[in-house]
Amino acid sequence: MTVAESVIRADLAGAIGEPVLDLQPIPEGHSGFTYWVELSGRRAVLRLPPPGARIAGPADIPRQGRIMQALHARGLPVPGIIAMSTEPVVDGRPYVLMEALPGERIEAAAARGSDPLELARAAIEVLHQLQATPPEHSGIGSEAPVPLQGELDRWSWLMERAPAELTGDAPDLARRLASRLPHETHPVVVHGDYHFGNMLFAGGRVSAVLDWEIAELGHPLLDLCCLCVVFQGGNDGEARGWGASRGLEPDALRDLFGADPAEFRWTLSLTYYKYAAILGYNLMLHRRGKRPDPSYEGRTGTIVGFIQRGLRLLA
Repeated sequence: MTVAESVIRADLAGAIGEPVLDLQPIPEGHSGFTYWVELSGRRAVLRLPPPGARIAGPADIPRQGRIMQALHARGLPVPGIIAMSTEPVVDGRPYVLMEALPGERIEAAAARGSDPLELARAAIEVLHQLQATPPEHSGIGSEAPVPLQGELDRWSWLMERAPAELTGDAPDLARRLASRLPHETHPVVVHGDYHFGNMLFAGGRVSAVLDWEIAELGHPLLDLCCLCVVFQGGNDGEARGWGASRGLEPDALRDLFGADPAEFRWTLSLTYYKYAAILGYNLMLHRRGKRPDPSYEGRTGTIVGFIQRGLRLLA
């Protein structure tokens, strides 16, 4: 255990008023600081913002705690909150301590031969349950919904900062998306990064939905299309998502959900644009040494491919 982890362990014990028997970093994930925490007779998960970060956006850990607390109370497969604080009490940072839910990651489920379509069906059942949650019971009911133009603007800001040699066709895709905006619908709770990598599975069901840092109120098809893009068929030579033996065609998920085909096609194009922007922005941060992660150098083909997929959907 490092000196910093020892400080976190001691501060957490003082904050919750009980001994912390062990604390170990969780290696999965790329945002925030997450730790396994051993308490007397139970295991928990600790989330902290990065040291010195402004408590806003993805670093607003207490906001994530409020969302999970509200959704857990409505019976969704979301970790229950053991303790949290907006005050800088754990290593000078706010914190959320949540229960550790049972289940396995998608890589393990795929390795055991789980049917991707059945896992998708389970994920869509949870998605319907999430979208049936009244905004005022979501923990973010006081926040203004994000319109589709606002969604497009958000990812365009990232795309403009991605490596230009990979994103030359992105402005064309953004213009096509802006010119064909669907009508706004009643906003629902949106996870924002709803894919198998942010879930745990047990017995063919979703036992936990994790990582709520970019949740918002917004369009009902955004989360469905995240599931389509991040776990997709890889039919043009790209690796299949999360180690699955076979992928899923987006139309299969569209039919499971019951989405309008034209609205789905536009939102799917937006989602390809979104993830190309996220990958490109993270690649830029890596190359500038601000957030080193060599894995993004292996995603250059994905960035270009996602932009081209988005264009084909709107052709």
